[in-house]
Amino acid sequence: SIAEVKVLDVQKRRIPNKHYVYIIKVTWSNGATEVIYRRYSKFFDLQMQMLDKFPMEGGQKDPKQRIIPFLPGKILFRRSHIRDVAVKRLIPIDEYCKALIQLPPYISQCEEVLQFFETRPDDLSPPKE
Repeated sequence: SIAEVKVLDVQKRRIPNKHYVYIIKVTWSNGATEVIYRRYSKFFDLQMQMLDKFPMEGGQKDPKQRIIPFLPGKILFRRSHIRDVAVKRLIPIDEYCKALIQLPPYISQCEEVLQFFETRPDDLSPPKE
């Protein structure tokens, strides 16, 4: 299972097109630590999966019963503000990750969450500028 998650920074990528990734340090319960890179859109996809899979915990029936954290919303922005948006989201994304792994194990250790934080081949060799 996941012991700790910390969002360290944002990084601009130009491959395959310009975008930002969040640099995330994941510590597993066995003591292993990995650094992974995720785009905001991947958090958004995870959030949609979580709300589909756990409608009760997502507050769809009763908002007071919601335990799945809120993800900072998608923002449409002009090009000049793109880094600002990525940086502004850094703390909310960090808080989101921390809240997610604090949820009861049936959520925090579900396949979708574990897969999201698992190291992927492109995490091990990120594209060089």
